[in-house]
Parts: sequence; structure tokens; C-alpha cells
Amino acid sequence: MPGTVGRVPTPPAPVPGGSVGATASVLAHDWAGTHLGPWPGWDPAVRATADLVLSSPVPMALALGDEFLLFYNDGYAELIGEKHPEAVGRPAAEVFAEIWGLPGVGDALERTYRSGEPFLEKDITLPLRRRRSGVVEHGAFTRGYSAVRDSVGRVVGVLVVAAETTQATRQLQSLSDLAAALAGTLTLDDVARVTLRHAIASFDADRVSFAVDEGGGGWRLVRRLRGELIDEADERLPPLWRRIPADSAAPVVVVVALGGRSRFVDDGQPLREAGVDRHDQKIRSLAAVPLHGAVVRGGLTVGYQTAHAWSAAERALLHASAELVGQAAERARRFETQHGTAQLLQRSMLPAHLPDLPRLRIAARYDPGVDGNAAGGDFYDAFLLPTGELAIVLGDVAGHDVQAAARMGQVRAALRALALADPRPDAVLAGLDRLVSSLGAEGSNHELFVTVVLGVIDADRHRLTLASAGHPAPLIRRCTAGGEPYAEYADVPTGAPLGLGCRPATTTVRFSPGDTLLLFSDGVVERRRQGLGTGLDALATAVAGAGSGDPRALCAVATAAVAGATEDDVAVLAVEHALRPSRSASMEVPAEPTAPSRVRHWMTAQLTEWQVPESVIGAAVLCTSELTTNALLHAGTAARVEIDLSAERLLVSVADSGTRGTVTRAQTDTLSSRGRGLGLIEELSDAWGTDPTVRGSTVWFEILIPGR
Repeated sequence: MPGTVGRVPTPPAPVPGGSVGATASVLAHDWAGTHLGPWPGWDPAVRATADLVLSSPVPMALALGDEFLLFYNDGYAELIGEKHPEAVGRPAAEVFAEIWGLPGVGDALERTYRSGEPFLEKDITLPLRRRRSGVVEHGAFTRGYSAVRDSVGRVVGVLVVAAETTQATRQLQSLSDLAAALAGTLTLDDVARVTLRHAIASFDADRVSFAVDEGGGGWRLVRRLRGELIDEADERLPPLWRRIPADSAAPVVVVVALGGRSRFVDDGQPLREAGVDRHDQKIRSLAAVPLHGAVVRGGLTVGYQTAHAWSAAERALLHASAELVGQAAERARRFETQHGTAQLLQRSMLPAHLPDLPRLRIAARYDPGVDGNAAGGDFYDAFLLPTGELAIVLGDVAGHDVQAAARMGQVRAALRALALADPRPDAVLAGLDRLVSSLGAEGSNHELFVTVVLGVIDADRHRLTLASAGHPAPLIRRCTAGGEPYAEYADVPTGAPLGLGCRPATTTVRFSPGDTLLLFSDGVVERRRQGLGTGLDALATAVAGAGSGDPRALCAVATAAVAGATEDDVAVLAVEHALRPSRSASMEVPAEPTAPSRVRHWMTAQLTEWQVPESVIGAAVLCTSELTTNALLHAGTAARVEIDLSAERLLVSVADSGTRGTVTRAQTDTLSSRGRGLGLIEELSDAWGTDPTVRGSTVWFEILIPGR
């Protein structure tokens, strides 16, 4: 049976000299004011247990007597945070009142005290207020309870040994989070972003890096530093990769070259030979771990600016993380290979350049559907006819595979050949109908589904002749006599899709200077659980509300007009009948540090010669300089700057030939220095967007000319 703490006559024991922290507080406490009596008079067995508690580096506490008065060491004081030193000598139920009733807390202490049997509580989660931060956290603990007996064998208290497992639990959770985040990655850029974010957060490191081989003898590396300003815009932009040679002394390369053996430096200068700036040279402790991929070679490094002993748990977490990252990198490399092949096939069947005409400005955009990893059947084309008129076409071959892309190529090539022989839209579609029927019979494919809309523009006569084979009617943006824009769908008979005995009829409508024609695929307006009419209305509203009738701007407006995601391909083609001919110029920008400066001087001189207002020149030059810098940084290749000036607006585009993906519209209120160019465009331009190309992407912006 438990009893009171026994006391025997013993000589007074002085408080040990030099005691500090919790030990000093515990020994200096007025124990005489409790039922335990003065510390020197405690039972020798209890005193021995108390001495053990005070000398142990492990968090320990004694809960003595029926009230469980607390006596503990420095480790336990650190554990309970701000409750120390007031907790010394107080009943445990009062000190831990907020958690005393939780399972495994008060009941476990009572059970051990009453029965005398030891008890082990594994992995219990309790609220914990840290002394250093003052923040309440939920910590994970493993605690052991043992009965404390006096010299005659009576249970007079409970010894509590606590081990905080929060760090291990967090590491396991971070590993789980890493696996979940990597599961959603498609490209190596995605893998790099997730990996760097995980390494910085999980290891609280000063510097982390991720590197993969280029497949041709070199490497590319991306790093992240503690305190580096990373925001939503940076997370969406491609990472800033740096190319390094195959024989580089960088630890992440060396560990792969040495047969995949990890390297851990506790203190030294691990980046002395391979560091690129002062941030690298400050690193004293570094871990370099290979990815162990079957196809993709690479590695991960984690570093600190102070000496750091790498524990077994940290090494295990690093290796486990590297395994997950290696698997994700393998998937990403396969995806990029397949994606590049499919998209190259898709885009190689689309026109590389659209006609450049003085009065008819043309733009097109194609976005792949599904996951972007399959070739599709949407296509567009624009070409001059022998009569001097412009033929425009947009079609859709059902399917998302290589066969659909091949059929699309056949239909597009045949359409152009037929139109060059006889430009009448109804005659062209009738001939295509026979071709599709023949292709379906040849391949025993009676479900070959092809829709097409074809138009012929006579700019001199201000008219447009249209014919459709099962395709949505084109949309025309016009302006009233007062200059108010509106949009209306052309009244063209839809007809049956090609291959089903199509007998198209033609319609001729007015197409005056200032009008813009928009052809689009059904992926622009169709959404799940939404009627087609809703999408068509949304598209018309968006086009009418656009800042101008510029074809490139309308293509961007059209692709974003209908809310919700689509799994279908999206293709749009826009043609503007300009009020006056525009002037254009272009410049090839080399991939070198002086390129943005050269662009600024060239553009300022060109726009000044064209007598563009100074306010427009300043905004355009600033935005173009930032876009050129972004293109050089993120693509690492040469760029091309094009400017086009009409009476109403200035259009500027910057195209790169990289393969890192496209820039995504960013929130301007959270932009860092890397995303500053996008913020400037959002602030200074009237419209902007991005257009993917076969290799790389194009970012453009439009500024309206004031007073015109």
C-alpha cells in the first residue's frame, strides 16, 4: 500500500554548491512546508532516487505522496517550459490541470501509485508550451512510470521518465508529406520545387540543393537558401537551374561519381572548391546523398553554416527522402520525354508561321487537354489563296492519341490542297467529306469524327464567306457607331460532321475594318455539368469585354472565358481586320548578361522613331526588359523580341526556346524580385498572356495608345 514519505534522522545535507537551473530551484524549495518535510530528512531510499533524478540528463520527475508533489531535473524543466519553476513542490494535478483528465496522464500515475506496477505509455500527444518561443505545440512523448519505495518497501511516489519523440514523429510526417507532394509532380521542375521546399523545412537547413544529370555528360543544379524570398510567383516560375560540368567538384556530383556513397561533413569547408558565391563559402557542415535512380542520376545536399553532427536519424531521413525524390525524378524524366515527343508531333502538324498581312492581323493558340502528355486532333491553319484572299480554318478530329494527330495532319494537308484548287468553302468541305469517308472505310473505323469550320476573308470587299461541318459557329467582335464593342455569332448552318455525307452551305457576312473574327474548338466552351449555351454566352461576354480587338489578346481571353477545367484540347484562331496597317520590328536577343540593356536601347529608339507617346515607351521598355531577363534566366536560351504598333495599341512579345514550361499568371501583391516582371506587366499593361510554342513559350503584353 502506498504511504507517506518516510523520514529518518540523518545529518543535514547542504545544497550542492554551484547548482544552477532547475536543480538549484528544486533544492532551494521550502520542502519543510509540505508533508514531505525538509529535504535533508527524507528517507535514504527516496533521497537516493532524488539524487539520481537530479544527476540524469534524461527528463525525469518524482511525484511524491498522495498529492503527487513534483520534484524534477533540468531536462524535465525544459520539457514543461513556462510551468517551471512554479511547478516545484506543487501537486501534479494542479500543475497539469488542462491535461490531467486525458487518458494516459493522471490515470496512469494513479494506477502505478496504487498498484506499484510499472507502466509504459507509448506515443502520446500532449500540448506543450516551449520556453524559448512561448508557442503552444503538440508534442509526442513516450513515458515510463515506476513506483518509488522507501527503505521499508512502501510505495511513496512515482518516478516519471519522459522521452520526447516529437522530432522523430515530425520527420516521419515530413516523409509522408514529401511522398504525397511528389506524387503530384510531372516534370523535373516540379520535383525540384517540392524537394527544395521539403529539405529546407524538414532539416531547418541554411542551404539545400538538388542536381540531376543532363543525359549528355553535364549536370544541372538548383539550390535554395534559408531566408531566400520565395512566394507564390516563385513557386510557379521555373526553378533557376545552373549548368555544371560532368567533372565538377560539387559534392552532389562527387557522391554519384564515387559509386553512390553518401558523404557527411560535420565541420569544414565542403564547398570550398565548388562554391559559386559567399553563401556557398559560409557552409561548414554538409550532407550529400545520391538519388540511386536506375535512369536519372542525381543527388541532394543539405548544409549548415555552423558545425553540425549528423545523427543516425537525420542520415536515415535523408536517405529515405533521396529514395522518394529519385523515384519521382524517374517518373518526371519519362513524362518529359513522352510529353516532348507528343507535343512536338502535335505542333509539327500545325503551321509554324501565320501569314503576315498589312490589314489582317492573325494569332492562334493551342493548349493540349487531358494531362498534356498525349497528342490531340485539334488543328488550325491560315494561308493565302491564289485570289489574294485569306483562308482560315479550325477543326477537331476526335481522340487524344497519335492516331488522332495523324488523322488531323491528313485532314489539314488535304484541306489546304483542295482550297488552293477551288477556294469555295462548301466545295472544300465536300471534298474533305469524301476523304474522311475513305479514311474511315480504309481503317474500318466508322466512328471517325471530324468537325471543321472554314472561312475565306476578302479584305478589299469587307466580307467573310463561311461554311461549317458540325463545328461551332465563329464569333465576331464588332463595335457600334459610338465605339462600344459587342460580340455576335456568325449565322452559319452547322451541317453534319465530315464523313457522314456532309452537304455544307455557305454564308457571307460583313467583315469590316475594326472587326475581329474568332474561331474556336469545343474545348473552349464545353464543361462537365454545364450546358453548351452557358459556355457560348460566357465566351461572347468575355470577348465583348476585352480591352481591344487585338487577335493575340482575344486568344488569351477566349481560352480563359469559361470557368472550370477541361479535359479537351483547346484551339483558337483570331483574325483582326485592322483599321490601319500596323508597323512591326523584331530583335534577336543573345543569351548574355548585356542582352536586357541592348533591348532597352533598341526598343526606345524604335518607338521614339514611331512617335509613340513617352508614357507608353517608358512602360513598354520597362516591361520588355523584365520579360527579357526572365526569359534568359528561366529558359537559359536566346530570345526574340517582337513589337507591333497599330493606331490603337502597342503589342510586345518575348519568346524563348527553352523547354521548362510556361509562365503562369501571378498575384501581384505577393511578388518577389524574381517575379517582379510579371507584376510590372500586370500593373502597366492593359492585357497580357502566355502562348506555348513547340519549344519554349512566348509572353506578350498590350498597351493601349492614349487618345486614339
